[in-house]
Amino acid sequence: MDALRIRGGRRLTGTLRVDGSKNAALPALAAALLADGPVTLRGVPMLEDTINMTRLLSELGCTVDVDGATVTIETTDPSRIHAPYDIVRTMRASICTLGPLLAARGEARVAMPGGCAIGDRPVDLHLRGLQALGATVTLESGDMVVRADKLRGTTVFMGGPFGSTVLGTANVLCAAVRAEGETIIESAACEPEVAFVAKMLRAMGADISGEGTPRIHVRGVDSLSGIDMEIMPDRIVAGTLAVAAAITNGDVTLERFPADHLVAALDRLSEAGVHVQRSDESEPADACTVTISTDRRLKPILFTTQPHPGFPTDLQAQVMSLLCLADGNSIVTEKIYPDRFLHVPELTRMGATLIRQGPTVVVQGVDELIGAPVMASDLRGSAALVLAGLAARGETLIRRIYHLDRGYLGLERQLASLGAAIERFDGGPT
Repeated sequence: MDALRIRGGRRLTGTLRVDGSKNAALPALAAALLADGPVTLRGVPMLEDTINMTRLLSELGCTVDVDGATVTIETTDPSRIHAPYDIVRTMRASICTLGPLLAARGEARVAMPGGCAIGDRPVDLHLRGLQALGATVTLESGDMVVRADKLRGTTVFMGGPFGSTVLGTANVLCAAVRAEGETIIESAACEPEVAFVAKMLRAMGADISGEGTPRIHVRGVDSLSGIDMEIMPDRIVAGTLAVAAAITNGDVTLERFPADHLVAALDRLSEAGVHVQRSDESEPADACTVTISTDRRLKPILFTTQPHPGFPTDLQAQVMSLLCLADGNSIVTEKIYPDRFLHVPELTRMGATLIRQGPTVVVQGVDELIGAPVMASDLRGSAALVLAGLAARGETLIRRIYHLDRGYLGLERQLASLGAAIERFDGGPT
């Protein structure tokens, strides 16, 4: 099984271009099911999840042409409505085909993601939203079966015990664009990835306003056309690369940096002594060129993860690695996933001083981190261990990096191009 070997202590310098967003690409690929013509998406990060989504679209009667990071999808057999378990089990985001299939074909059969139940869980928000538009929902042989002869606009409330749902909002949005009349999606997810899907649908001919706010207005249309557009940059990849530059006291230029989507994170990084300087103010703030540098000494900070536009939970672990080297005590509170601290014991193995109390971790800054064998347990925690390894004295070995490959396209190659001493190797069984 692949592992990473990192020899820390090297200052990162150079230029990188931020990859396209996986979390925008997945619902955008699914939304292609709505189009009457070919849909071309450029800058698609060809990660395991996006590759599996192209497999699923082929299973759903589409021709899919992949040319590097460009994917073209066109429906050729609209009778195919079943997303089978052998594909769905590899990618929970398969559920975002529910809304497009229902709107375009009147029925969708999507295998229940492993470990989920139709109950008070995020998947239930998807189904309740589609039911509000007039769909019937049944569970048949492990498949969620959603049917509707005619979708009708209404007010749909998307809030739940865990807040709004990004993919659930995208599902209801994709269904509502073909519903009769007006739909108002209340408590909609405000994440930039939802706004991107709305922008894509509008380019296809949909009538949508209010994306990026908790209330989205949709007026149904009879048909949608094909388009050609580029996937937005990945704000979490961008934030991870910014922290990589900061934790090594580097000088790194990042192109297509979505500064406008990272306002809360950039505010906290600035408070800690990390400087993110735009090169050209005339560039759009959601895809600009920035240079990352740091003060010689990092300052401690406090932050709490929140739904967008608050501090993103997907950057909590990476920034915690940075704060391990700050002068003083930082306090990190996780309000989205209170148990999202699998990286804490592994960072402790590297010499970090971390005290956890429920959803809060006190980070007592140390003079240095020390390389050690560590184990990745989730996607963003894996990235945090890589960042810690870049700054640590000596050698760090990270096992189970298949987690990392779910969200980063060749991260070790990108970091090596900036001067990091990092390599992938066969680490044998774990």
